[in-house]
Amino acid sequence: MGETVRFGISMDDKLLESFDRLIERKGYANRSEAIRDLIRAAQVELDWEEDEKDAIGTVTLVYNHHVRDLSDKLTEQQHSHHDQIVSALHVHLDPHNCLEVLVVRGKARDVRRIADELIGVKGVKHGKLVMTSTGEGLH
Repeated sequence: MGETVRFGISMDDKLLESFDRLIERKGYANRSEAIRDLIRAAQVELDWEEDEKDAIGTVTLVYNHHVRDLSDKLTEQQHSHHDQIVSALHVHLDPHNCLEVLVVRGKARDVRRIADELIGVKGVKHGKLVMTSTGEGLH
């Protein structure tokens, strides 16, 4: 970690009040830690946009396992990307619906493509990709 540098920020008092409520709700120790976290989040978001950056993400899928061949199609998709899918969690939500959470690692464009393929399988009720950083370059 580098040297700590202090600097001032000017903002509207209403915005500051809103920020302080956010800090309290999220449990930050102080404004500085909250600002550092916001900057890191923005940095990670920019990294996702760079196709060649290494990224990691979770793909969350909800589906009815009774839909014909759906489970097999999802399993086949996962096997075709076995090098990028590093972990999978399967949860039975009720007698019909399942939740699957897949951890996908690779270049940002590949993580997005794999997520789109999985979410786009006919019969998936809901899917969402949440991408994050591998931690490389974050301070």
